[in-house]
Amino acid sequence: MLIGLCGGICAGKHAIAEYLIEHQGFRLLELASQPSSRTITDEPDDHLRLQASQVSKTGATPPEHIFQTPESLLDFVTKHWQQRWVTTDIADGETLDRFILRPFFLLVSVDAPVSLRWKRFSDRCWRRQLDPPDLEKFVLWNDRHLYEKDIGRVYLTDRAQARLFNSSSSLEELHQSLQTLDLGDEQRLRPNWDQYFMQLASLAAQRSNCMKRRVGCVLVRERRVISTGYNGTPRHLTNCNEGGCPRCNRGDGGGVGLSTCLCLHAEENALLEAGRERIREGAILYCDTCPCLTCTVKIAQVGISEVVYAHGYNMDESSAAILKSAGPSNGLVYLQASSE
Repeated sequence: MLIGLCGGICAGKHAIAEYLIEHQGFRLLELASQPSSRTITDEPDDHLRLQASQVSKTGATPPEHIFQTPESLLDFVTKHWQQRWVTTDIADGETLDRFILRPFFLLVSVDAPVSLRWKRFSDRCWRRQLDPPDLEKFVLWNDRHLYEKDIGRVYLTDRAQARLFNSSSSLEELHQSLQTLDLGDEQRLRPNWDQYFMQLASLAAQRSNCMKRRVGCVLVRERRVISTGYNGTPRHLTNCNEGGCPRCNRGDGGGVGLSTCLCLHAEENALLEAGRERIREGAILYCDTCPCLTCTVKIAQVGISEVVYAHGYNMDESSAAILKSAGPSNGLVYLQASSE
């Protein structure tokens, strides 16, 4: 496993790398040709060229863990991917493009309020008996560090697979949070089946044209997709977002005027697409939102074995009761949205 840490000035990426090394058995990998990744700012003033804190407290990084190019670092990890590695030296999008293709790589971005990062930077200056910059100057440095064309760190952070907000007031507090988070959990490298199919359902929802809410659905059997669906008006009718469904466009509240709604629900579209013959026993339905009562009775009728959803609706308990009554094979699973 290789974790790459990126983020703004004094966001805490080196502190996180240090924690991973000291408490979770990671080892640091560096790029010798990345001076910009080890300086806090590119300002020409020598007294403000503060070197980032040494990540490892055990001494200098061994020569065999310092590489001249990103390619050589990546080749090394490829041969030792079952061990734990961390680096803070991913400095541009081209390097990230190479790394992110590998199944053992996890990009983690670290952010914090700019006022807190300025305080951290100022404290570092005082410890080294240097005058810190004022907040305005620090903000200018930060903007350039993040948003400079082609090389700004925001080009990396926007692609992170995990995003951390480091508002911790002390290292102890940060370490407690990291212990709970467990960045070294290898399940982060690959979504489990529920996460995978729920992501497909969320992707399907992006095709929805319903003015009330976007919902996507995926029908699965034996870990193979049978069909997908999203809510909106039936085929050949005017799309809901173009006025095709008067009820949705009036903005009626939940449960009001349902008999006049012309939109098919995501679950209905997925069931119609699959048909009873393709569903059969053992099929699982994944949906962004808990099915309504109308969809639930149809789900029970075709013999869906399990329903997995991400967000509650106003009739979760009633839908669950119907599925429970439909037989012992039916179940309703609520996947709590991740806080990351």
